[in-house]
Amino acid sequence: MDKHFRFSAILLAISFSMLSFTTSISASERKINMNQHWKFYHGCIANAEQPSFNDSGWRVLDIPHNWSVEPLPVQREGITIGPFSRMSIGGPDTGQTVGGEGWYRKELILQPGDTDKILSLYFEGAYNQTEVWINGQKACFNAYGYIPFRIDINKYCNAPGIPNTIAVKVINEGLNSRWYAGSGIYRHVWLIKTDKVHLDEWDTFVDASKVEGRKATVNLHTILHNAHKEEVVSHLNVRILSPQGAEVYSATQQVNIAGEGNTPLSLSFEIKKPELWSVDSPHLYTAHISVRSDKEESDQITVPFGIRTIEFNAKEGFLLNGKPLKLRGGCLHHDNGLLGAVALDRAEERKVELMKANGFNAVRCSHNLPSEYFLQACDKLGLLVIDEVFDQWQQAKRPQDYHQYFDEWSEHDMTTMLRRDRNHPSIIMWSIGNEIAERADEPTGEVIAKKLIATIEKYDTTRPSTAAVNAFWDRRHFSWEKDSERAFRNLDVSGYNYQWKEYENDHARFPERVMYGSESVPKEAAQNWNLIDKNPYLIGDFVWTAIDYLGEAGLAHTLELAPGEHSPQFMGWPWYNAWCGDIDLCGDKKPQSYYRDILWNRRDISLAVQPPVADGKREDINYWGWKNELLSWNWKGMEGKTMTVHVYSRSPKVRLYLNNRLIGEKETTPDTYTASFEVPYEPGELKACNVKGKKETASASLNTAGNPASIRLTADRSKIKADKNDLAYVKIEVLDKDGRVIPDCEIPLEIKSGGKGSVIASGNGSADDMRSFRSLTPKTFRGKAIVIVQPDTQEGNIHLTVSAKGLPEANISIETYE
Repeated sequence: MDKHFRFSAILLAISFSMLSFTTSISASERKINMNQHWKFYHGCIANAEQPSFNDSGWRVLDIPHNWSVEPLPVQREGITIGPFSRMSIGGPDTGQTVGGEGWYRKELILQPGDTDKILSLYFEGAYNQTEVWINGQKACFNAYGYIPFRIDINKYCNAPGIPNTIAVKVINEGLNSRWYAGSGIYRHVWLIKTDKVHLDEWDTFVDASKVEGRKATVNLHTILHNAHKEEVVSHLNVRILSPQGAEVYSATQQVNIAGEGNTPLSLSFEIKKPELWSVDSPHLYTAHISVRSDKEESDQITVPFGIRTIEFNAKEGFLLNGKPLKLRGGCLHHDNGLLGAVALDRAEERKVELMKANGFNAVRCSHNLPSEYFLQACDKLGLLVIDEVFDQWQQAKRPQDYHQYFDEWSEHDMTTMLRRDRNHPSIIMWSIGNEIAERADEPTGEVIAKKLIATIEKYDTTRPSTAAVNAFWDRRHFSWEKDSERAFRNLDVSGYNYQWKEYENDHARFPERVMYGSESVPKEAAQNWNLIDKNPYLIGDFVWTAIDYLGEAGLAHTLELAPGEHSPQFMGWPWYNAWCGDIDLCGDKKPQSYYRDILWNRRDISLAVQPPVADGKREDINYWGWKNELLSWNWKGMEGKTMTVHVYSRSPKVRLYLNNRLIGEKETTPDTYTASFEVPYEPGELKACNVKGKKETASASLNTAGNPASIRLTADRSKIKADKNDLAYVKIEVLDKDGRVIPDCEIPLEIKSGGKGSVIASGNGSADDMRSFRSLTPKTFRGKAIVIVQPDTQEGNIHLTVSAKGLPEANISIETYE
């Protein structure tokens, strides 16, 4: 453990020991955050569910929490580094991290006004299998770590004023995931309190998917619940507010609700001159829904929604609000890099910001439900979503994965996804699975697909079903031409994993089929996008992946191999990062992202440099990888050696200059938008220009940076809320005397913080630098590193200092406000 993190942890433990760990709640609040002051123990322990259990020696922490990203308690040279262990059961799959069993405990005291309330605990996510006890009584088991769950706790609770003990056991054991999942209660926990006559957000669906001319038709469905034994006469009130907060509709309706009964209710109304939700203008309306009984308001919920239309057909493709739109998509796992699986709101929002800033307009949630706040951020910022629920059905991909629960739990889990997520305008498709083994098996595949699609149609008829279908490498007796039709026949929209070569053949056989690349690799980006660009039945492409993620270590590696050597699929120790993202763990663009900018017409020209391969070796790029190139003209010690310079452009011709000398002019190939030059290295400026006729137009250049002279700190925001759900991401860059980032600079840093917050993670974007991961003394990687700062709950300033030997100290302050 880094000494600074150890010291911070000790201070944190001391400060928590002075606090009461019992939560007393206000009788008036409907939804109370339960994240603070849980006691935690990592390991197996007997009787921890009992109220009498002595947990005084347990660690105190806030959730969301993820123990698999924390330094292991015993560090053994050559065996462990921080959270990574050579003894990890998951190995490269889970990024060399450790799971196990964890326990959380918390006390809750109800108030006198809660006597007649309906009480439930809501867990947004705990990985993996979770058991919950209230006062020693088992109240819940949840099988799937990505599925949120709610528990009616009334029958387990003590009278107001008497403490209630909540005990949670979370198990993440065996080979249960193909990627880093994390361990523990990694998303928010809430206490929900309602009167006996109440509403439920998950019962409420605001369908605003029909627009004709200058009006939108909105269909609102909800259910009124009555826990009284006798019938209740209530009044439902609905108010719709515009994106600017003006009321555009209101209605009140009397409803009779039978004793201990539920009454469904539907309203249909029009909104004139609607402001449509889109990726460029993500306008959000708000439905305020309340119920009154005996002249008093008994419950109220607020549901944001967007008015927009979606259509899919082979002749026009995907239409958003009647206009064709190609999906510039990226797949995304749920983790937050240096934070592990911890789903703090700002971390979830930042992922969406990074995708939007780098040209993506769509995300495929691979291969499980994202957090609630991630979807809220997609709604707010305008990112289209494929919501996906399963990575396997009945057949396993790993021995202890979800397949063992699928038959019993899949309908429940699918239903939870639909009920929780259907109000998000960002969601355009429901995916029933990824690379499912049984996809074309007869009759199993069709039986399961039909069942899952029937569940979709029960809760939402406004969005199509889809799945990500792969080649039959796992069914050698099947062929794509003869057998793939069975995998697609029940889907509304067909997802193709890495099968772009089949698009045109399949279109000839199935001209009404709507297709998209549900997964593709960066080095085949041009082939994919050229086909999508010209064919309306191809609606988009989702690269694997948009952002780097933990686990599947080294999936995108590139090696120099001697004759007879072979490249593995994954990389072993010390690799922990898949490395296939367009964006690295620090949020910085990788070379493949600059190339994608050319394909998507976001950039006119870019260039990157590939150093020579060692004598007697060849470059081997793993399927998900990218060639060993950098946006750098810093190659000290390589003077006179031939570098390959790749110029990326849609211009028919490009020119390359070195220190104002013309190296040459070449045509770009229309299938790759690339022109490559062989250039002996000398320091200076390397410049590429587009050529139109005889005129040079857009240009891009790389300059040799000098020696380190200073450190620059740049915060993504200078003011953040005094709330632990908010964060500041501070980029660290090492600069030369002219203010240029030094792309080959790897130097150790020292990070210190003070004031109204602390550093919760820091590190760099490297795939294999374990010692820098979550360290306060990381090295820079390609001249950069990052610090993630979390405020406490007080107004003021957080002070951050970064130093390196021989360089001036760099300082930055971040203001926190309530």
